[in-house]
Amino acid sequence: MLSKSAARAFFLVGTAVCSLAFVGLTVDTFGRIPEQTHSAAITPEVARGKVLWEASNCMGCHTIFGEGAYYAPELTTVYERRGPDFIRAMLRDPEAMYPGQRRMQNYHFDDRQIEDLLAFLKWSGAVDLNGFPPKPTLMPVAVPVPGKDGAVATSIDRPQIFNQMCVACHALGGQGGALGPALDGVGMRRDAKYLHDWLTDPHAVKADARMPKLPLTPGQIDELVAFLSHLKTGGTP
Repeated sequence: MLSKSAARAFFLVGTAVCSLAFVGLTVDTFGRIPEQTHSAAITPEVARGKVLWEASNCMGCHTIFGEGAYYAPELTTVYERRGPDFIRAMLRDPEAMYPGQRRMQNYHFDDRQIEDLLAFLKWSGAVDLNGFPPKPTLMPVAVPVPGKDGAVATSIDRPQIFNQMCVACHALGGQGGALGPALDGVGMRRDAKYLHDWLTDPHAVKADARMPKLPLTPGQIDELVAFLSHLKTGGTP
C-alpha cells in the first residue's frame, strides 16, 4: 500500500505524463489537419458551396462528416458514389429524378450555385476521415468482352456510371435500390435496341414511364447497353 507521499507523487507524475501526452496528441492532430482536409484545395467555389450548404440548411435532412440529420442520404462521399452528372440533375429538379417519390425540396439553384455545391461536395469527399464513412460493397459482375485474338475474355468491372446512377433505383444481385425493377436477367427480357432507346429517353418508349431521362452521354449509353445486354441470369452474364 502506498504511503501518502508516494500516492501524492504517483498522482502528480501520472497527471504530468497524461497532460504531456494529451498536449502532444493535440499538437499532432492540429499538424495533420491541413493535409487531411486538403485545405489548399479550398477554392472560392468550395467556400461558396459551403455557405450555400449552410444557408439552405441541408444538414436539416442530410449528414456530412457525421453531423446532421438522418432523414435523407449521407453526403460526405456522394460525389464519388453518385458522380457529378447525377448530383447536378438532382439539384436541378429532385422530383424529375424520383417522380412521386423523392421529398427533397427544389431550391431552384442556378447553374453557378449548383457548380459551387458540387465543388464543396467534391472537396468533402476528398477529406481524410480515417475510413469514414465506409464505402459500399458492390459485387463485381463478370462481363464477357472480346479479346485481341477474337476470343472472349472476362472482365469483372461494371461501368462506373451503373454504380453511380442505376443502382440508386435498381437492384442487381440483391444490391441497389427498390424504386425500379431489378435488372437481373434484363439481357434476356430486352434486346440492345430497346435498352438503347430506353436509356436515351424512357418517355419516348413509354409515355407514363416513371424513370426520368438521365443525363447520359452517347458513350455512357453504349457502355450501359453493352453491360445490360450481357445480364442473362441472376445478375451475372
